[in-house]
Amino acid sequence: MTEEPDISLLRPYLMTSGRAQPIDQSLEIEAQVMTSRLGAASHPKLTFERQEIVSLCRNTMSVAEVAAMLGLHIGVARVLVADLAELGYVVVRRPGSHNSHDLGMIERVIRGLEAIH
Repeated sequence: MTEEPDISLLRPYLMTSGRAQPIDQSLEIEAQVMTSRLGAASHPKLTFERQEIVSLCRNTMSVAEVAAMLGLHIGVARVLVADLAELGYVVVRRPGSHNSHDLGMIERVIRGLEAIH
């Protein structure tokens, strides 16, 4: 009897095409992600995981929240979000000094990170 490979270990590898680092290696987990018009229009053409991210990000959320909501490792979420941003399907707002005191955003990121564990 042959054993089947553990699909749960193979899935993240397939979703990211084997990449462990995002195109934009500086993408922060607290960066805010929002679906663009192009992303909304292209939704049916995207792969399943990318469709999920585009759907979720119709309401702005952090990369950490995306990972938590989809049950993805944070590294996988960073790769997928960076790919979608590079293609113009999502817009990423980077944290800046104006967000550093946004307690609501900080709390959402913390909840997202807690949900990952």
